[in-house]
Amino acid sequence: MTIYVLSIISTTGFPYFNIIVGTVPEGVKIFLRFFDFSKSISFNQDQLDLDSKFDLTAGLISALFEFARNIDKKIEVLEFKPKKQKDTIENENANSKNQGDVLITTQTESFLLHRSVREKIKLIYNNFIYSKIPLDSANNVYENEKKKIIDILTDSKARRKISESHNELKNRANKFLNEMKDYGLWGICITSFDLSPIVSFGKKFSLDNVYDILRHIGYIPEIIPLEWIYRQSFISDEPIQVCIIKSDIGPTIENVLFEPFFYLLFADPQSYFGEFPAKLTSAFNNILG
Repeated sequence: MTIYVLSIISTTGFPYFNIIVGTVPEGVKIFLRFFDFSKSISFNQDQLDLDSKFDLTAGLISALFEFARNIDKKIEVLEFKPKKQKDTIENENANSKNQGDVLITTQTESFLLHRSVREKIKLIYNNFIYSKIPLDSANNVYENEKKKIIDILTDSKARRKISESHNELKNRANKFLNEMKDYGLWGICITSFDLSPIVSFGKKFSLDNVYDILRHIGYIPEIIPLEWIYRQSFISDEPIQVCIIKSDIGPTIENVLFEPFFYLLFADPQSYFGEFPAKLTSAFNNILG
């Protein structure tokens, strides 16, 4: 589980919907992600004097501090995106379905690919929330909708696809591990398209170990399908090399969102695989495709 809580509120603070998907692990850095589906209102902050800007900043800090204390969380970093140009905002508004004042937040693992989480949340908004606006007078989220939302957040379709082919995947992964052990290959993992671990192969790393490895990994850029990148991480204070491969197969959710799997290789920091990631990708794609 990597997405633990989803909350839907209005920008004025109306608490419309909250769902606890899983228990937040103790002692682990968690991200609170914001997804804004409200109409963009242009406001020239240059009109504010320094005292007014400070008053707004102080109010924000106070509100966040009180919020964090009430949910027993500690906020250490708050990241701000630079404001967009006016013409960019107008173009986005013209092409968007943002007709209300909806704000969706999630509490998630830090290593998730934000752009992929955003696509999940956008799907939830378009399919289950958009038609209910305005939220303060909307019908409740029905049980069948709630189940579909949980399925999207937990990658149920991807997990089911992996489960149906588990034995064949395991046999192929074990052959690869035996074939490449002298080259430093320690383990193999398959994740969903936001990097949520689904299954781990090999005796060295459990799924819990995979979570720890991913929590210590650095920034992951956009990866082209059938390409891969290498990143350094740590497990029990020891360095480990992680090869992240983006497949070009996976489930399509609600007939809209294509979610390709990622294949992860865990290896000795000095290992070199050449074109082996392509060989593994082809084998796994044949099984899952």
